[in-house]
Amino acid sequence: MLSLGYMQDGAQLPVPTISGRLLGFVRVVVGGHICDLAVQAIAFDSDGERTAGGFFSYKDQIGILVDDAAPEDEVRAQIEKGTTEAVRHLSKKFLN
Repeated sequence: MLSLGYMQDGAQLPVPTISGRLLGFVRVVVGGHICDLAVQAIAFDSDGERTAGGFFSYKDQIGILVDDAAPEDEVRAQIEKGTTEAVRHLSKKFLN
């Protein structure tokens, strides 16, 4: 999960504001709460060793970020990873 400008795997966001090219939405339902997560493509500064992308939570924003330069199959994997992370995060928030 991204928090305060960093992805869970250590990749850094280029800017503290989370804004990218909107690809669509993923709907997650946890404990009766419906959350529509924006999926945004952004350019990552990465060392090339870690896969960029995943769920983020920053202030009052939540969503999924994917690497704008990644091939389609990798983007799908990033969305799946982000969805799993979102369910984990939202479960802690709504079910605890």
